[in-house]
Amino acid sequence: MLSVALRTLRSRWTTFMGSFLALSLGVGLIATMGLALAASVDAPERRPERFAGARAVVKGADTLRVPTRIGDRVAKLDSPRPVPPSLARELAALGRTVADRTFAVRAEGGPAGLVGHPWSTAAFAPYRLDTGRAPRAADEAVATGDWTAPGRRVRTDRGTVTIVGTVRDLGFERALFYTDDRAAQLSPRVHQLVVDADPGAVREKVAGSADAAGVRVLTGAGRKDADADPERDSEALVAVNAMLGTAAGVTGFVSVFVVASTFAFAVAQRRREFGLLRTAGATPGQIRRMVLAEAMVVGVVASAAGCALGARGAPLLAAWLVDGGLAPDWFAIGPHTWPYQLAFWTGLFVALAGAVAASRRAGRTGPVEALRDAAVDTGTMTRGRWFLGAGLLLAGIGLPVHALLTEPGGLLGRKSYTSGPMPLIVACALLAPVLVPPLARLLAWPPARLPGATGLLVRENAAAGVRRTAAVAAPVLVTVALTGSLLGATATIDEAKAHEIRQRTTADFVISGPGGEGAGVGNGNGPGAGRPGFDAATVERIRRVPGAVVSPTAASAVHVLEDGVALIRSDARAADPAALAATARLPLAAGRVTDLDDRSIIVTEEWERHTVGESVDIWRADGTRVPLRIAAVMRIGTGGNGVYVTPRNAPGAPVDRIEVKLAAGADAGAVAAGLRAAAGRSGGQVFTKDAWLAASYPEADGRTRTGFLLVLGIALLYTGISLANTLVMAGSDRVRELAALRLAGATALQVLRLVAAEALLVVAVGAVLGTLVAGIGLGGLWGALGVLHAGSALVLPWTALGAAAGACALLAVVSAVIPAALSLRRRPVEFAGARE
Repeated sequence: MLSVALRTLRSRWTTFMGSFLALSLGVGLIATMGLALAASVDAPERRPERFAGARAVVKGADTLRVPTRIGDRVAKLDSPRPVPPSLARELAALGRTVADRTFAVRAEGGPAGLVGHPWSTAAFAPYRLDTGRAPRAADEAVATGDWTAPGRRVRTDRGTVTIVGTVRDLGFERALFYTDDRAAQLSPRVHQLVVDADPGAVREKVAGSADAAGVRVLTGAGRKDADADPERDSEALVAVNAMLGTAAGVTGFVSVFVVASTFAFAVAQRRREFGLLRTAGATPGQIRRMVLAEAMVVGVVASAAGCALGARGAPLLAAWLVDGGLAPDWFAIGPHTWPYQLAFWTGLFVALAGAVAASRRAGRTGPVEALRDAAVDTGTMTRGRWFLGAGLLLAGIGLPVHALLTEPGGLLGRKSYTSGPMPLIVACALLAPVLVPPLARLLAWPPARLPGATGLLVRENAAAGVRRTAAVAAPVLVTVALTGSLLGATATIDEAKAHEIRQRTTADFVISGPGGEGAGVGNGNGPGAGRPGFDAATVERIRRVPGAVVSPTAASAVHVLEDGVALIRSDARAADPAALAATARLPLAAGRVTDLDDRSIIVTEEWERHTVGESVDIWRADGTRVPLRIAAVMRIGTGGNGVYVTPRNAPGAPVDRIEVKLAAGADAGAVAAGLRAAAGRSGGQVFTKDAWLAASYPEADGRTRTGFLLVLGIALLYTGISLANTLVMAGSDRVRELAALRLAGATALQVLRLVAAEALLVVAVGAVLGTLVAGIGLGGLWGALGVLHAGSALVLPWTALGAAAGACALLAVVSAVIPAALSLRRRPVEFAGARE
């Protein structure tokens, strides 16, 4: 059978070209995404930057360690502890010590993320003066980069300074260097201490100190932990990995689904050929072996070509991710082999799987029946197809319903709405012989009522040619379903979040801190340390604005041990209870906001223990453990909501947001002007409530949206190629049909209009099925939001759905009309006598 298969491939290579292109492109996509995903697993080893020239750096405790029955649980502190003064004095006996301080600075005309340091630490990078001199007075500073020059006066939120020198920008920070005394005034706490002494002696001194709990001595490569945000490479890869993981999963599904559909259709096309072979004496087993041999040859060659295509496409994808700011500059494709293995064997398996079912069906058919079956699609629903289709349909509907009843919050996760449509998509494809005829008749009913035979012929051709209709509708179904599911889910959740914040905020004005709400800068002192915020003087000026009821809040974090083994981090906001009650309407399930005090906390229902009056042990941002009473419990809502504590339980957290409510009878314009005057000097921005909501919520994740657009772009591209392949393959089967129409008196233009109308009808069938799949998935998501008391309008991306369906329609019409137009160049008599 292998020799017969090879001769068939050689003589009928055009028949197999569509399958070859679909498979090679699918394997190429899998290889490309696999290579990019493999490159996003490990970050390169980063060397020390700020303290490359230091012998030893003593770092204050920045890690929380909680013992449990299965071992210690470890987490990073949001407010690291300073180096104990007593330990600093002991270390000074070993050699020269330099206190490192890092604090946020906002300068007029300066770069974002600017930080301040004492000048004595510059030598360890090392920084070298390019121009000017070192600072000597409290109002002098040295700047990195070329954004300013010696002699210039720069206004900052730390006071006006004169730039007396500049140093070369080393690429890892933007800094202003002050005198050591001025830096100590601006940032009294010392989180790091450089010690010019033997590292072994330093370790011994730290180990023997009673006040050195959690203090670390950094030497060699470990000095990178004293740099600004030492985990930034790994953190950058987390987002890239998540985006590529989602894209790879969806792309793999699209590729496998469309390739399997294309291969099955290509084999089903050849029923006439199989019938002739049976008539000539071929056994069912011989036919099956021949088809599998053909699929094997095409699969091997196409998979190899796809791997080569992936090797060229992966670097282009990596470059696009870097250029778009989605991946760090160093991101590049590495020498990984497993993506090629995965792509090759997946392609080969899909090729064989797509041919098996059709070959078995052809082998079981008798010679005469096979010849008759070549004209009309019959017997397309086997028992196995019924079983799988019904099972996947029940799974696609039943699993979301079960989650809605047991764990509705799970439906809000990205994995749920990216993988949720898959069972329904496959179910619709398997049940296409049942779904397509009535849906095609329904959609074609209005045109069929018009004068002329075109509408009637379109309806009957689509309903009768079930295999062709299903093969063309499959990629349209995938594209439209993914468009509706991915974009609709994110839009619905974003709208729900915005609705939550709108209901929660009763303030008339919101003042965002310097750098934007929650903005932070890496500073080498641990997560969150040194982030910009309002100083005490600015907060006091805002409090004194007539007619303003002011509620300053600060971003912090707490940790709690759940189930005795899981150390869970939760965002926290520190606020005064009375002011919070005046400017916010928290979604409380129990308790009262005014019951919050220094010995209590407001939690959400997501916490394991969330009964009002119950005591819970929490670890504050600086790692101190305190028992707090639960004063109130908030509903889960869209999930991920933080807790509320008083400022005493948020050590080191600067005020980064101030909500303001108008007092009775106060003039809004006068209050707004007063707030801008009071906050402007520190860089704060004053918004009305609606303007703040519009600027801040929904906080759409740019990487997530870009990843989804990447997936949809790939799906649309693949849809276009698959549509072209399938319609060109199907066109060869319609030679006699088109000849019959011409001989019956139809003009060439009428035939082309018929072909175009059929293509549009099939795209409409796929679009309707895809919209139904997306609607079912979004319905489950909408129901979950209602159960979680975060109900909002269901957002269907009609514009995106229309664009996707329109693009598919255009591709389908072009792919169907061009082959038909080429065929119509022949005379009708020759056309009628054509053979496959």
